[in-house]
Amino acid sequence: MLQTETREYTEREEAPEAAAAGATPTGAPTLPVVCRELFFQRCLWCGTPAYRRSFCRACGSMTFSRERSAGAGVVVRRNGQAQHNTWFVAMDEGFNLLCQVTGTAPVVVPVGAQVTVVRAVAPQGQGLPLVELTHSAPALQQWW
Repeated sequence: MLQTETREYTEREEAPEAAAAGATPTGAPTLPVVCRELFFQRCLWCGTPAYRRSFCRACGSMTFSRERSAGAGVVVRRNGQAQHNTWFVAMDEGFNLLCQVTGTAPVVVPVGAQVTVVRAVAPQGQGLPLVELTHSAPALQQWW
């Protein structure tokens, strides 16, 4: 599976934003530990958005451009058992994302709830993105 690049900075690296803004009074740069930027791929031939794909599911092309996602989406359905708390999320850009919902119990997450990206990928570059609930779905939209 092809992994897309995410922007994460450690304490040893200097972020471009921190370099422009300067350092703290102690001399250490102010760096984000966790990155909220989520990057996805868009096929150069047909324009189909995808996440971590080696080829386009619509036309089979292997040429992609990388774009930044706004990070907002809607919960579509649960994937697997409740203790893993993994869900499919339809992102606003048009691709589906398998992710974990954080900050709430699995039984509280309704289908149709709006979420935002908290962490694009795990610190080691593997694993699932984390999202958190922004707005719960209205009672009429909760179907499970």
